[in-house]
Amino acid sequence: MSDTNTIPSFGAMLRDALGDAIIAQAGENFLEMCHENIVFEFPFAPEGSVRALNGRNAMAAYLPKVGELIDFEAMSPAVTHRSADGVTFVLEFSCSGKGAKTGERYDQDYISIIKVQDGRIVHYRDYWNPLVLLNAVGGIERLKSGFEAFLDD
Repeated sequence: MSDTNTIPSFGAMLRDALGDAIIAQAGENFLEMCHENIVFEFPFAPEGSVRALNGRNAMAAYLPKVGELIDFEAMSPAVTHRSADGVTFVLEFSCSGKGAKTGERYDQDYISIIKVQDGRIVHYRDYWNPLVLLNAVGGIERLKSGFEAFLDD
């Protein structure tokens, strides 16, 4: 997971889940699907860790670091709920993997709220269990290590 396509099946899962809301020109991997001014939020992130990313450049710098923490194995197909406005989607899916340094399991369930505009993802709110993440990576200090540039002061 050293490139911006950190979870190889994540882009395919999103394309399937969002359907026509993501245009073909958006590309196949997650980063290519994002608007240059995307806002990506982690509302349940542990205190002291990354809570939000602003812009595709921030995402491009962040995603490879995720690969240093988690070895992703599989992604489930998403259950997709499309809102009445036609641009907001709620996705339910899961992911399996393990901590890259600890070998501890990373079996995570997600609820993601995604807003699409002009065929790109402009806002992504990612809800997951922080205890699963902390166990897999070996605690908050390991989670924070290497992410200082993304933390709010």
